Amino acid sequence: MNIVMLTNTYLPHVGGVARSVAAFSEEYRKRGHRVLVVAPEFPEKIKGEQDVIRIHALQNFNGSDFSVALPFSGHLRERLEAFRPDIVHAHHPFLLGMTALRISRAWELPLVFTHHTLYERYTHYVPADSQALKRFVIELATRYANLASLVFAPSASIAALLRRRGVKTAIAEVPTGVQRQHFIAGNGNKAREKYQIPQSAFVLGHLGRLAPEKNLTFLSAVVAEFMQNNPHVHFLLVGDGPMAKEIKDLFASRGLSARLHMPGTLQGALQSDAYAAMDGFIFTSTSETQGMVLSEAMASGVPVIALDANGTREVVRDGINGRLLPRENRGDFIAALQWLCEQTPQQRHKLKQEALRTAENFSMENCATRALALYEPLLKHNWPLDDSLYAQWHRLRNLIGAQWEILEGVTGAAGAAFQHTPPRWP
Repeated sequence: MNIVMLTNTYLPHVGGVARSVAAFSEEYRKRGHRVLVVAPEFPEKIKGEQDVIRIHALQNFNGSDFSVALPFSGHLRERLEAFRPDIVHAHHPFLLGMTALRISRAWELPLVFTHHTLYERYTHYVPADSQALKRFVIELATRYANLASLVFAPSASIAALLRRRGVKTAIAEVPTGVQRQHFIAGNGNKAREKYQIPQSAFVLGHLGRLAPEKNLTFLSAVVAEFMQNNPHVHFLLVGDGPMAKEIKDLFASRGLSARLHMPGTLQGALQSDAYAAMDGFIFTSTSETQGMVLSEAMASGVPVIALDANGTREVVRDGINGRLLPRENRGDFIAALQWLCEQTPQQRHKLKQEALRTAENFSMENCATRALALYEPLLKHNWPLDDSLYAQWHRLRNLIGAQWEILEGVTGAAGAAFQHTPPRWP
């Protein structure tokens, strides 16, 4: 089948959505399906990429590392007509998500929407951030989901949340899978040597975008306090983002710079080696729909200590493959880190085996199989390409209808955002 993916973020940007789109696209292509990705331009270029249409975009929006796609592309229609998609899959409800809706309606194709993100946790990137704006983005995403043929939720927690928020479209749980073989092959000793971490050190680690919505202020404070009382502990922090300097300054102020290792963004074997160098993975974000990095860490045999939240509770089993803490409490988190440090070799081996077992449930092969099976009933098996005057008028009428749906969704969401009645979502 021919699948067109439209996403507001994609490689080389490092983030959950970009990595999810890339991972599913790679797996689908391995199985003989065609995938066309429509995504914004980024300052860094990827040489030789195939079946990717880059849309002009505003770079580094509001000081972030995001690009904001401008929804104008003269050659998109021609490429789509040549590609002849069977499925239109949107990964955001706005910008290119609205382009996905127009494509779906114009050519009468099924629209699948993956609700990757709790958008209300990201409104600080917009200058006019407010409670009303948070309500607006929640309502906009909900209304968009109700225009789709099918909604993918990355976890059971998010599926339940979407139903509470009023999504009536069928929802299927489809997490982003992990290419387990990539992480099993990681060489931790090699990474420790590269980043000058003693082989005897106990290494706590984290990987991801260094951004405020990841709750890294709490994570950094807890790790720094723990390290001050445990001189054999080092911290391997993989990634980059707007909080990098703040984190470095915190550790420097505590005299811990020599035990903080920040290699920046890593890909491929370097990333797998970094995971393998860790004795424990720390995760304090509560803004996720699925913690992909948790599955990756566990595929590397690394136990996880995390806060109980959407997308986390499906992966971490308290006392089995790590620790799942019910609330954000510095003392409790430090106690959990101490618990992990004090495990015997036999106990650590058991934690590792349980982590590996958990990762099996989130393999890319299983997740892609599920997604493709969900696509299949939606297929119409005919590409409605016709250059007759009637067909052109029919597509134009559908496009006008799509534009009306978009306008209605935006104005309706805005109206709901400024209502003074209690919202219908938690």
